[in-house]
Amino acid sequence: MTKVSPVAQHYGSVGIAERVLSVLRAANGVNAPVTPEALAPIDHFHGRGVVATEELAALLKPLPGERILDIGSGVGGPARWIAAKFGCHVTGVDLTPEFCEAAEALNAAAGMTDRVTIKPGSATNLPLPDTSFDRAYSQNVVMNIADKKQVYREAFRVLRPGGMLALSNICAGATGEPFFPVPWATTPATSFLATPEQTRADLVATGFEIVSFRDTTDALLPAVIHHLQRLERYGLQPLGVHVILGERMREMQINSARSTEDGRLRSVEALVRKPG
Repeated sequence: MTKVSPVAQHYGSVGIAERVLSVLRAANGVNAPVTPEALAPIDHFHGRGVVATEELAALLKPLPGERILDIGSGVGGPARWIAAKFGCHVTGVDLTPEFCEAAEALNAAAGMTDRVTIKPGSATNLPLPDTSFDRAYSQNVVMNIADKKQVYREAFRVLRPGGMLALSNICAGATGEPFFPVPWATTPATSFLATPEQTRADLVATGFEIVSFRDTTDALLPAVIHHLQRLERYGLQPLGVHVILGERMREMQINSARSTEDGRLRSVEALVRKPG
């Protein structure tokens, strides 16, 4: 019997695509088109949703026809959105089998199977050939991975010379562990946070050149607090990532926001380049 990783157990559940499409049709109508934009309130796992994907894509600047890699692609929301908006081909790799299955079903529902490819696999051992991608990105993935240098080494390996990697990472703050559970972990056993300084050092040690590296926590804090207040007062909205991960997301998002407000979490945005 194949052993399921604790991370995959945390995220996986049965019938994800069916739930997503059912909720989407209930909100937009039975015959409403299934598009990356329509799916966006549900299938972007970043705490700030599609807005965060827009910002990361603006940093990465994909070009039409390029091959883009999404490391830790979830159910494929950012991959579909970027492929549709920029005219590129996106390959997503994710560890959770149920996420990969749901991503493929949602790609088919959105008519994007020719633009987005999903591969099951680990960020520390990408099932992809060397120098096969023009650009890569990863959103809120490395918090689940202890060996972050191996993630960066794998990204370095599959990028062509001159290729870019954009990252949106949650990092360790200075005031202690976050309040659990959080969206990426129920307990500290599957949460591995590096500081912003460690993150930058790991990227440089891997061989990447730093194009930009920014701690975005203070700039985002007002929006985080506003989101916290809405969650505490009104609860979860009809469309959201809780359709995939369940009602536990309310507590997880509240804890994440409180941890950020309390200085236990930091957010960084980075763009790095493989020399060549």
